[in-house]
Amino acid sequence: MLLSFGATPARACAPEKVFLTVDEALKLAFPGCTIEKEVVYLTDEQRERTAKLAEVEVESKIARPYVAKKDGVVVGTAYVDVHRVRSLKESVMVVVDPKGKIARVELLSFGEPLEYVPKADWWGQFVGKGLDDELALKRGVRGITGATLSARAAVDAARRVLALHRVLGESKK
Repeated sequence: MLLSFGATPARACAPEKVFLTVDEALKLAFPGCTIEKEVVYLTDEQRERTAKLAEVEVESKIARPYVAKKDGVVVGTAYVDVHRVRSLKESVMVVVDPKGKIARVELLSFGEPLEYVPKADWWGQFVGKGLDDELALKRGVRGITGATLSARAAVDAARRVLALHRVLGESKK
């Protein structure tokens, strides 16, 4: 008799589900635009300021904004945030408009069981949100029954991206 504790071997080795590649998501978000990928190495002060503004942890010292331009004018900036939901990773692309508000969120990949994936219309509630007290569960963002950790991870990612975008904008002034 074979006994198994915890995750089954098939589940433990299951790869994350990829919904969109970064390039596919960028094409959806910025049709007809030129996109410039930047790499920014955050100073300790920038990382600390981002974490303070976001009110969530910021682990990486590297930011990779994708700046989209149409006719030479910036129409938005996208960031990919990779984070853990429970014990496995999720990747989301958050698009920030020129006014510092969320223009779009795309789920790129999800490692947890698919029943915890938020539905497309749930992601839509982030559009138009800025970095304020309303960008929080049970305030301006409805939760997801049975997927609280997924909802919390998504809100944290959105807050992290908006804070990072603000800090990077401050350093350009």
